[in-house]
Amino acid sequence: MTARFIVLVAGLALLAGCASVGKPADPKPGGREQTLVEVRAVVIGVDQRKRLLALESDDGGRVVLPVAEEFRDFERARVGDQVVVSYTQAVAWQVKPASEGAPGMSTRETLSNPRPGDAPGGAIERALTVTATITALDAAAGTVTLTGPQGKSRTFTAHRPAELEKIRVGDLVEITYSEALAVGVRPQAGK
Repeated sequence: MTARFIVLVAGLALLAGCASVGKPADPKPGGREQTLVEVRAVVIGVDQRKRLLALESDDGGRVVLPVAEEFRDFERARVGDQVVVSYTQAVAWQVKPASEGAPGMSTRETLSNPRPGDAPGGAIERALTVTATITALDAAAGTVTLTGPQGKSRTFTAHRPAELEKIRVGDLVEITYSEALAVGVRPQAGK
């Protein structure tokens, strides 16, 4: 990950808006936004050797998805299987005092496989958490400057400038960006 990307993710969280959470005397802004897309499709091709699954959605859209080695039971997928593909993106952010953490970055990946005997499918979730430092505020201009853990800075215009009154130079912004993809395969009726 590049430092520029990390600071960009941090800034996007501030631009997305802030909703107060918690009940301290000086609540710090935070919030979460999520998007879910669910598509029903039919398997139109399976390449076992390359571990590729070709799908066609109800509206005629086609996509080829690579299937990770970690997903068990891929060999059971067949042309004609009905599938449901769910894709979720979420961003959660929280401003907190500098005393409650330090700048940094971490990643997490979670893989879920079906139990033996269940239909083929699975889910994978990836999350990136970045903690950046607020290094400048300009309430009159409605801007905030964030510096990522690798020292790169970027200035953003706040979506809700009034929330800038609740933050201070030196506060931290913890942002978690996550993506999840789940595929559930239902065998074609009569098979």
